[in-house]
Amino acid sequence: MNPLSWLLLGICVLLNAAAQLLLKAGARQLGEMNISIHNILPMGLKLAFEPHIFAGLACYVLSVVLWIVVLSRVEVSVAYPLTSFGYILTALASWWLFGESLSVERVMGIAVIMLGVFLITRS
Repeated sequence: MNPLSWLLLGICVLLNAAAQLLLKAGARQLGEMNISIHNILPMGLKLAFEPHIFAGLACYVLSVVLWIVVLSRVEVSVAYPLTSFGYILTALASWWLFGESLSVERVMGIAVIMLGVFLITRS
């Protein structure tokens, strides 16, 4: 992979992680959601106009556009596993921003993911 492909892939990972964090922030703003046939329209409007959720969805759209560019340059069997760095970023940012737990088991899982990505990129 050339440096530009690495950069674009890194941006895709960052945008996906940002999207998850923004969606979580939006969900926290809205509180626990209970969707039923009776409140689907008001709940849909709340979702549509919550700024964090809108920004998260915008991050996803931009990420998809860049992902298509990446796939035009890199084998999917190499590029897709590298997106798992987003799990690491999301776990660390969730711990830092939202106070979510980062247990020993989760840290070990992150280490296994990193090892797997390392092995894939070396092949």
